[in-house]
Amino acid sequence: MLYSSVPAHEKRAAFRARLATGELLRFPGAFNPLSARLIQEKGFEGVYISGAVIAADLGLPDIGLTTLTEVAGRGRQISRMTDLPTLIDADTGFGEPMNVARTVQELEDAGVAGLHIEDQVNPKRCGHLDGKAVVGLDTATKRIRAAVDARRDPNLLIMARTDVRAVEGLSAAVDRAKALVDAGADAIFPEAMADLAEFEAVRNAVDVPVLANMTEFGKSELFTAEQLASAGINIVIHPVSLLRIAMGAAERGLDTLVADGSLKAEVPGMQTRARLYELLDYSGYTAFDTNVFDFEVPTGR
Repeated sequence: MLYSSVPAHEKRAAFRARLATGELLRFPGAFNPLSARLIQEKGFEGVYISGAVIAADLGLPDIGLTTLTEVAGRGRQISRMTDLPTLIDADTGFGEPMNVARTVQELEDAGVAGLHIEDQVNPKRCGHLDGKAVVGLDTATKRIRAAVDARRDPNLLIMARTDVRAVEGLSAAVDRAKALVDAGADAIFPEAMADLAEFEAVRNAVDVPVLANMTEFGKSELFTAEQLASAGINIVIHPVSLLRIAMGAAERGLDTLVADGSLKAEVPGMQTRARLYELLDYSGYTAFDTNVFDFEVPTGR
C-alpha cells in the first residue's frame, strides 16, 4: 500500500551487490509510477527513468528542454513506488561541474539508486539522432569528478555516458570510456554502438559495469538479453519501449473511436478494471481504511 517500504540506501546497496555478480540486469523504462510497479511485478531487476520519456510526457522533444526540478520530481514519484533500484537519465547534469554536483544531490534525495551523466554539449540531443556534438575530454571528466564528489551515499551509482562513438568513432569512444572510469565513474554507458562487437570492445576496455541501450528505431540493433549477456554487458535498458507501446495502443483506440463511434472493439485488448485494481492494491487500502474507521457506537450515556 502507498509507497515502497524499502529505504533508498538499501535499494542502492542491493543494486551494487547485484551488479557485482556480473549477471545481466534488465531495466525496462517506466513512463509513470504505475508502470514501475508493473515492471517490479513482472520480475525485472530494476527500473529505468528515461529523459526522453520525461520530455515526451511533457509534450516536448528530447533536446535538453526539461529542467532538473521536472526530472527530480518524476524520479521521486517513480522511485518511491517500487522496491527495485531506479536508474535515471540526468542528461548533461543540467550545466557544468557545480550544476552537476547539485543535480546529483537532488536526484539522491529523490531516492534513485543511480544516474548517468553524458558528455554531449549542453543542451543535448537524443543519443540516436544525427548532428550530436560532444564536449572535450577535460569538460567530460570534470562533470564526472563533480558528480562523484557530490554524492553523500557512496552506493549511489555514478554512470558516465559517452556519445563519442557517433562523432569520432569507436576507438575514440573506447579511449573516452577509459578516461571516464579514471575520473571516478562507477559504470559506463556507451551510446549508439553499431553492433555487438562494439559493445564487446568497450566491455574489454574497462573494469566497471557496462550498459547497453536497446531503444527501438535507433542506431543499435535490438540484441536479446542472451546476446548481451554473452558479450559481458551488465545492464540493459529499454528506455522508451513501454511509452511507445502505450501510445501506439492509445492512437489505435482513438482511431477506432473516430471510425466506429465506440470502443467496443478495443475492450478485449484493454487492461481490465479488476487487473488495474489488483495492481493498485485496492484491497490493501480497503483493509487499512476499515481498520482505521472500524469502531463500535456506544449505547450508554
